Amino acid sequence: MNVDQIRFLIFIGVFAVLLGLERLIPRHPTVDSKLRRMGINLGLTGIDIVVVKLLLSTAAVGAAAFAAERGWGLFNYLDWPAWVEVALTVVFLDFMIYLQHVVVHMIPFFWRFHIVHHSDLDLDVTSALRFHPIEILGSMLFKMGLVLALGPSVIAVVIFEAVLNGMAQFSHSNIRLPDALDRMLRLLLVTPDMHRIHHSEVMRETNSNFGFNLSIWDRMLGTYIADGQKPQPEIVIGVPQYKKPEQLTFGRVMLLPVHAAPQGSPPASS
Repeated sequence: MNVDQIRFLIFIGVFAVLLGLERLIPRHPTVDSKLRRMGINLGLTGIDIVVVKLLLSTAAVGAAAFAAERGWGLFNYLDWPAWVEVALTVVFLDFMIYLQHVVVHMIPFFWRFHIVHHSDLDLDVTSALRFHPIEILGSMLFKMGLVLALGPSVIAVVIFEAVLNGMAQFSHSNIRLPDALDRMLRLLLVTPDMHRIHHSEVMRETNSNFGFNLSIWDRMLGTYIADGQKPQPEIVIGVPQYKKPEQLTFGRVMLLPVHAAPQGSPPASS
């Protein structure tokens, strides 16, 4: 079994478990057809995979192998224990993904592509897959550059990718955790309630809680919000300009970057 097969099995396992929990312990009422949204989000994922395979066949794991063969990157000059390297790789790359997320919100050109992710009318495990191919391509190039500079082992990158993927699915999932458990987990990790605030249509809340995995970056850098203006079940998910399912068909979602409005624009008239 190769690395790609292992990663796929982990992805499917986490996805299936969270999908089942969303039926058993939902946190937020839905406003759109889950089946319709799942088709769009999985369709985007399929295109993302094809684009990355065609244009960046090596991706982050391949970049780690490439760097190791040539002795590139910081870790290839340091003789540290493997577990230290893995831990530092996961923490450093997670911090850089947090910064990348802040940047795509703050720079209008990047927001044009990231708005595809925020345009989902509901938030669930499939939302973790809802990204425009151009954003995925840019994100992968950024990650590959970091890997080449850092020089982590292949296994360290595989672990990071598996953790990030699993945590992204968890933080986007529509599941209800006991309040005490949520508060405890938030000390270190991003919980669904914490990330749901980030997907609120309220701009101040949209520009907060940027983490996917570790919550410490938001706390340290002042982008953390513990509670939204509304209670969790009443948070309005999405972007004010795009509130109707007919505005968010697969074709229109793919073209959102062409006509996306900047953050803070008033809602489109009905």
